[in-house]
Amino acid sequence: MSALIMTNTLPLSRCPYCGIAKPLLTAQWNGETNASGGHRRWATFACSVCGGVVLATTKGGSAEVTASYPGSQPLDTNIPDRARTFLKQAQETLAQPSASIVMSASSIDAMLKKRGLTEGSLYVRIDQAATDHIITTDMAKWAHQVRLDANDQRHADEGAPLPTTEDAARCVVFAQALADVLFILPARVTRGIEETKK
Repeated sequence: MSALIMTNTLPLSRCPYCGIAKPLLTAQWNGETNASGGHRRWATFACSVCGGVVLATTKGGSAEVTASYPGSQPLDTNIPDRARTFLKQAQETLAQPSASIVMSASSIDAMLKKRGLTEGSLYVRIDQAATDHIITTDMAKWAHQVRLDANDQRHADEGAPLPTTEDAARCVVFAQALADVLFILPARVTRGIEETKK
């Protein structure tokens, strides 16, 4: 991957807020600091689609970006491949809320199937996950809301309002929370137990 160079634009592959590919991130502010950590240049860049602001920095006299905030975090590899792929697509399509919501629901469905809940519809799998204490009752309610939001989009329900980016972001947040509960935290616990045995 080629280095990012700080100019009047920041050439990130995706906006960390709305997920749009090759966003136009234009410079809004810049400044410099000199401290024991050395000379740094700082600049903020705003996304032309969502207005999200990214902070970037360089070191010394270089124009090469050494860090940007928020940075893009890869999804945890403890999330099963199929669910992780759908979740990544949900994040990357936040600027297209309908598509993002459908991908969040697909990720949730894939996670539940990976936990052995393969019978019936997503509605049935969510309820079974709560009955089996895989998720809490409140998590099941939240999952059903994401499912209903996705149904509105998949069935092009004329009576349902078109979703916003915020609606899509809430669905992504739930899918990430579910991934934490079902796969990421259990993996950390297992690692922790193994480390204490050493």
